[in-house]
Amino acid sequence: MTGFYTGKKVLIIGGTGTIGQSLLQFILKDSPSVVRLFSRDEYKQFQLQQEYKEYDNIRYLIGDVRDYNRLERAMQDVDFVFHTAAMKHVPACEYNPFEAVQTNVIGTQNVIQAALACSVKKVVFTSTDKAISPTNTYGASKLMAERLISAAQFQAGSKNTIFSAVRFGNVMGSRGSVIPLFQWQIKEKRRLTVTCKEMTRFMMSLKQATELTSKAMQIAKGGEIFVLKMPVIQLADLVELIVKDSVDKLGMMAEEIKIEEIGIRPGERMYEELMTEEEANNAYETNDMFILPHPFLKNHEDIYSNVNKAECRSYSSHTQQPINQCELYSLLVEEKLLLNISSM
Repeated sequence: MTGFYTGKKVLIIGGTGTIGQSLLQFILKDSPSVVRLFSRDEYKQFQLQQEYKEYDNIRYLIGDVRDYNRLERAMQDVDFVFHTAAMKHVPACEYNPFEAVQTNVIGTQNVIQAALACSVKKVVFTSTDKAISPTNTYGASKLMAERLISAAQFQAGSKNTIFSAVRFGNVMGSRGSVIPLFQWQIKEKRRLTVTCKEMTRFMMSLKQATELTSKAMQIAKGGEIFVLKMPVIQLADLVELIVKDSVDKLGMMAEEIKIEEIGIRPGERMYEELMTEEEANNAYETNDMFILPHPFLKNHEDIYSNVNKAECRSYSSHTQQPINQCELYSLLVEEKLLLNISSM
């Protein structure tokens, strides 16, 4: 830690989610003045209160991003805002599209307006690779939210608030991740449902997602999108590894597990993109991330340190070489996603 959050007031919107909780743990190491957790999940807030009893600098705020007045009250005197709240489940957003719009689009605009009204120093919004050439409501709503964040930078007028976004792939082990779902299906059902084994996805660890989000908060200059460089996995490899590990630990035979391909769900696609070719044409890169700068900021090499122009091409999980099973296994072990399955 750099001391960036020391003595600061931080608001995490969606603070009881996977990313929100990880950010809380990360920021607390820096001794902030206060961290306010804002979410509508009162049970998760209760659990966190029990887990972090020894901390007297955490505040638990019930609220919804759809409620502007509640957001503005939560942002009073805040230095930094992490906006991680969203409807994220692709089929749920397809079935309830306007609910996704109200949370992901209107909710983001509420965050922007409240941040400007409260003179917040910086806001970081968490987006998704599904926002690139979206084929579903979730991706389209996140794309619109990205545009709102970028536009907020040059519509801020005399306000000095800095807005930026980070673009995630799939976060391993997060709430709604396929890994715990696969493990549960194997243990309880002796069967595993897969949409399509040929699917490819960008995959990142929770630690990577947290560090990228915090780094974006520290280096953001205004209106840019930060994209972590992350490995590609093939769903077939993930399924094979999860089945092998699970049956070994549960004392089963692999032949007992029926694997059923159920086909792509509404709104899903076979691969994801991190950047379009058009975005890459204006992007910069470091060793660990791409930076898509605000279109009205110039001389980016002077603004960001140690950056180079990115190669002008589409960054797609379809064209990237997936990591092999040994590399994937190492990632799963490192993230402790293959441990203690018998206690599920």
